[in-house]
Amino acid sequence: MNRWLELSRTNPRAYALLVGASVAIVAIGLGAALGLAGPLITVGAVLALAAGLWVLSRLEVGLYAMIAVITLVPFASLPFKVVFRPTFLDVALLGVLFVYALQWMSGRRRQMTLTPAHAPVVVFMLLAVFSFVLGLPNGPLTPNLIRQFAELLLSIAFVFVVVDVVTERAALERLTRVIMLTGALAALIGIVLYFLPETVSNQALSALRVFEYPAGNVLRYIEDNPDNPQRAIATAIDPNALGGMLAMVGGLIAPQLAAGKPLLRWRGLAYLVFGVVAACLVLTFSRGALAALAAAMVVIALARYRRLLVVIALGAVVIVLLPVMQDYVAHFVEGVQGQDLATQMRLGEYKDAFTLISRYPWLGVGFSGAPAIDLYVGVSSAYLLMASEMGIVGVAGFALVIGVLVGWGFLRRRAVYRDPALTPIWLGLYAGLAAALSVGFVDHYFFNLDFQAAGTLFWLYVGLALAATRLGDQAEQSPAGDAKSPT
Repeated sequence: MNRWLELSRTNPRAYALLVGASVAIVAIGLGAALGLAGPLITVGAVLALAAGLWVLSRLEVGLYAMIAVITLVPFASLPFKVVFRPTFLDVALLGVLFVYALQWMSGRRRQMTLTPAHAPVVVFMLLAVFSFVLGLPNGPLTPNLIRQFAELLLSIAFVFVVVDVVTERAALERLTRVIMLTGALAALIGIVLYFLPETVSNQALSALRVFEYPAGNVLRYIEDNPDNPQRAIATAIDPNALGGMLAMVGGLIAPQLAAGKPLLRWRGLAYLVFGVVAACLVLTFSRGALAALAAAMVVIALARYRRLLVVIALGAVVIVLLPVMQDYVAHFVEGVQGQDLATQMRLGEYKDAFTLISRYPWLGVGFSGAPAIDLYVGVSSAYLLMASEMGIVGVAGFALVIGVLVGWGFLRRRAVYRDPALTPIWLGLYAGLAAALSVGFVDHYFFNLDFQAAGTLFWLYVGLALAATRLGDQAEQSPAGDAKSPT
């Protein structure tokens, strides 16, 4: 920059020529892009380039971009191939890792921040790699499979980056706000699309086809029957995946309703944001996600904020008594009784999954497919899917990660509680994880290679929960302040 300023002073003519040439090159490039790719793709490419340059300027900005992609456009892909079509999340995640690696190479980082959960996470990753290699004979090794498995490993490894980057409470607060607000924005989009005329909603969602989204009749209904009530999907394609994401975001927001100093400044704003998220969650008709959010809020209430029990009770009364909610209540009761088609299909999947696990109990069948024609890999339960692909050993490795995460948090809870500003964030992160772990019993997307965004969000919460616990522990040992982070 200094050289450009010096040139503008010493040789104005050369400076003007360089600026003019640069403007001409950019104009020619934009004109060619508009003619060849069209305005939508061109605008998207320009915005992506600007976002990329912004991400390269600061690592924390890359984390914001990742969160925005996860919540707002979780299935978007670039409109061109590089062997395969990279997703927006691939680009954001690789951008963060690139900047993080540059910080190590430039000497801005010299020592990694460690927690007791780091070793179990490494073990779980190694078990996943072992199962992947072991299962290669069971199916073709396609570029898409390689990409998806690499995305799984990067999502899990992202825990280390988050813990190493979020070393200040201010950074944790900023990331938490971004998750809350982008999650609420996704919920608002879902509500608006739900109440718009179906033709308008279909047209709006079909406009995303350039980013590899489905087009046509993309709205979803209970049991995929248009005669049944519609289900909110926002831009998540799958209503259950949207419900799971909103349950995690709702769990994060819930402690703010009772916190002495809400992170969103005004308690009324916290209630508004939570209300939007909860309303869209109800409209997804995802029974497992709604039950998971309720369970997470009960955990928060019993741990710290008893007044949340009133919020839970009021929500239950509204759902049960409002006439417009009777379809939802009937759908929920049918699921509990196992009478609806979706629940019966799930029970059939569970039976088939237990058959597969009984034949390959210890290490599973890998990620390529089933080794026999009478078996298949695919079940609406994250834990049964994990057991199918990685065996009981893999599930034990995952249980070790969660056990250490929860155990360390429980042992350090008193240190966290001494900080009234950190407490609701810490509880919200653990509540979000509790919601995801609860949903895992009845749905699969947090450990499904086809749902990259859901898996990345889960491991992001793991990293943030570890960072929050470490910050509480650090504050107790060194009240003077937190260590600085080269973000």
